[in-house]
Amino acid sequence: MAKYFFEFKQLIRIGIPIFGSQLSYALMGTTDTIIAGRASANDLAGLAVGTAFSNTIWFFFTGIIFAVTPIVAQLYGAKKFLEIGQKLREILWVAAGLGLLMAFIFFNMDIIINLLPIKSSITSITIDYLKAVSIGWFFVTIFTCLRCYSEGMTYTKPVFYIAFSGMLLNIPLDLIFVYGWFGAPKLGGVGCGIATSIVSFLMMISILVYIGFSKNYKRTEPFSKFSKPSLDTTKEVLKLGLPIGLGIFIELSMFSGAAIILSVLGEIVVASHSVAINIASLFFMVPLAIGLASSTRVGNLIGEKNPFQAKTAATSTIILCITGALINSIIILSFGSFIVGLYTTELPVLELAVSLILFAAIFQLPDGIQMGALGSLRGYKDTFIPMILLMISYWIFAMPIGYYLTNFGFGDPLGAKGMWFGMIIGLTIFSFLSIFRLRWIMKSYIKKISGREPQPL
Repeated sequence: MAKYFFEFKQLIRIGIPIFGSQLSYALMGTTDTIIAGRASANDLAGLAVGTAFSNTIWFFFTGIIFAVTPIVAQLYGAKKFLEIGQKLREILWVAAGLGLLMAFIFFNMDIIINLLPIKSSITSITIDYLKAVSIGWFFVTIFTCLRCYSEGMTYTKPVFYIAFSGMLLNIPLDLIFVYGWFGAPKLGGVGCGIATSIVSFLMMISILVYIGFSKNYKRTEPFSKFSKPSLDTTKEVLKLGLPIGLGIFIELSMFSGAAIILSVLGEIVVASHSVAINIASLFFMVPLAIGLASSTRVGNLIGEKNPFQAKTAATSTIILCITGALINSIIILSFGSFIVGLYTTELPVLELAVSLILFAAIFQLPDGIQMGALGSLRGYKDTFIPMILLMISYWIFAMPIGYYLTNFGFGDPLGAKGMWFGMIIGLTIFSFLSIFRLRWIMKSYIKKISGREPQPL
């Protein structure tokens, strides 16, 4: 068991700062929602529509940039330090291109938003918010590239410190631009976009300066010379990153689709579902951090040509994710009513949300397993087949089953519970498929690198 305990320590060491970073990103969005909501209902609605558009597009593009982590991790394990610096400089061109494309899309999103059947008082805020935040997403894309470079070399603490500082800074900036404090213009929900862009710029500058001056990165010589864009590197990033981005989009589409399917059942059902899914997503940050840590750890070990230890790291990831998921489930079941009470005081919403909490607890186990397997597979640079498995699990099973059970059930419609049954079935299918894929990849790498027959998992 010593080798597993060693890997537990490595994953926790890498993963805890990642958890802190992910929590910081989430809290920035929470801050925007709370402060805009206190400005007016229109500001909150405009911000909600804007973030719905921007987050969907952003998560697709950021998935592409996530390819940087396994690329750097494997090179770091192989001790090809100068090649890491070269790759970073070449990938920054890709990140800049994607960031400019995103900025252009957000700045011109009014073409689509004006066609939606939404009140102009809301869409005007949405359009101005997206214009204000457009340049910020360019800065965030560069930051994400540098963040993945740092995390690929196991330096996750600096990213956390910068993300946490950004989250804290976002609070006063929101207050200043939303409410017009200290002589600033009172912009309402649009002010959140201004604050986000400023914070994003400062986070990008902070990580650039830190990488430039910290001794930890000097072996890779990240900014020692100028490098032109590379077609081969661009192809490598897109080959690895596009399936990750599409996979994230597929997963988001399941949650968005669930909300759309349930929207016809009334505001109480929609509100209750939103509360339950938000709680499930909050607890999901634990396996998410472990999975992202595994992408780094497994990538390092593959780069070292140590496939047996990589197999141990991947297995340890699954064990940790299962353990974390079970703890999450116990907490949700034990304190579910109290947690739901923090979200709403309306009795009908509260009662239905509490009944859905059971599903949120069950949700944790397959969700945790799939994230552990997915993170490990990224460490092996295996991203295309997992994307196909996600598509099968979510679009062929989860959504149709959820729709049928919600509206028809077994004689009687199950309502919101039917959609949760569908999502849990889809997640369970993907968790099994991803484990089978991981086992196959581990065995293949053992044969490829060591030439030896793999030992049983």
